[in-house]
Amino acid sequence: DWGTQFGMLITHLKEAHPEVLAEEGNVETGIGDLVEFYKAAKVRFDQDEEFKLKSRQEVVNLQGGKEETLKAWQTLCALSRGEFQKIYDALGVRLEERGESFYNPMLGEVISDLEKSGLLVESEGARVVFLDGYVTREGERQPFIVQKTDGGFLYATTDLAAARHRAVEEKAERILYVTDAGQASHFDQVFQVARQAKLVPDKVQLKHVPFGLVQGEDGKKFKTRAGDTVTLK
Repeated sequence: DWGTQFGMLITHLKEAHPEVLAEEGNVETGIGDLVEFYKAAKVRFDQDEEFKLKSRQEVVNLQGGKEETLKAWQTLCALSRGEFQKIYDALGVRLEERGESFYNPMLGEVISDLEKSGLLVESEGARVVFLDGYVTREGERQPFIVQKTDGGFLYATTDLAAARHRAVEEKAERILYVTDAGQASHFDQVFQVARQAKLVPDKVQLKHVPFGLVQGEDGKKFKTRAGDTVTLK
């Protein structure tokens, strides 16, 4: 419920449906079908450089707690949550919600801990960690980025905060990450950094449980960010 795609949706909501945020229109009738709303925003993001820049700034605004941006985000989350709940009710699923936003207040502390550990370095304006065994195609050390040049954070930062919270606050003994195999490298790096920076106690198991790609009838993998999937409903 965070990150680049929400910056994109917030920008599209502000520009295409300002009446929704002005509380002059009904949210559901204003936005319409969420998937179509997402697709329309994604087309603009891919084709309009100015829209892309605005979207990225909204991510920074979101992470910084800007009131207007938070309101737009909350509107979109509430709409999504209502649709999700219909599926959860049908399946008898009960969840304790832990979106990315839950960990946002912890990200600054993660950066601070990485600094104290001596792992954090600056590279081309970004704040990164260099790990053994990871190199670019050019043979140079590959950075594991935890804070972008504009001050924004990444999935990596959130994953580190989440691992620590699960291990330290929720007392997890084993944490399983179930994602497709394409995320293997990412989680290997997350686990290495978490260990080296002592964010997670040594006794806690961190394990990636990979599965193969989920493909459409055309044999190509689904692209969730393009809105190109078959929904569970």
